[in-house]
Amino acid sequence: MSWHVTAVNLDNLGDLPKRCRSCVFWELAPHLAKQAEDFGTTELEKEAWVSEILLEWGSCGKIVYMRGAPAGYVLYAPPDAVPRATEMPTGPVSADAVLLTTLQVMPEFAGEGLGRMLAQAVVKDLTRRGVRAIEAFGEAKPGTEPGCIIPADFLRSVGFKTVRPHPRWPRLRMELRSGLEWKEDVEHALEQLLGTITIPMQAAAPPAPRTPARVHAI
Repeated sequence: MSWHVTAVNLDNLGDLPKRCRSCVFWELAPHLAKQAEDFGTTELEKEAWVSEILLEWGSCGKIVYMRGAPAGYVLYAPPDAVPRATEMPTGPVSADAVLLTTLQVMPEFAGEGLGRMLAQAVVKDLTRRGVRAIEAFGEAKPGTEPGCIIPADFLRSVGFKTVRPHPRWPRLRMELRSGLEWKEDVEHALEQLLGTITIPMQAAAPPAPRTPARVHAI
């Protein structure tokens, strides 16, 4: 099945589902989010938030496409850029961590492993950028419809550990390896791959004729 993952930017932000494109649950403080909803400016606020993060910090999300159609996405940012994080009962987010805010897969693409793929893309990106850990607020009681908070069970399934329990919104954390460890793992994987490849030996070439040594007259 044809798929590819790309970084979120202002050009592809519109590929997010309509409900998510206009959701500012994480991006604005609660009273400002309510104000944006009342005035119908949530999409503009979302775009402004993504633009600011891209300029000041860099890549803040990934979108996965299946057969050319957007199939899922993930967003993440430094915790001080996520106002809602200060309102969560299990906050604050650790100073050395990036906050994973939202990860969703479109219902028609469920069961394809895209959620895990997006999580791995975030780990790869942040590890290479020298980030020490990822944290997320989990939803311990997810409903039938996708919400703004990632289900805690999914986070645990991809390697997160609970660092602050809560009956509804636990905070979870994943430690990231250093860039050097990441490089060593890649090199080790390549060594294993190359070790399984048999390279046929070429027949030895006949020795080249020796050039007679010159004898200098005395």
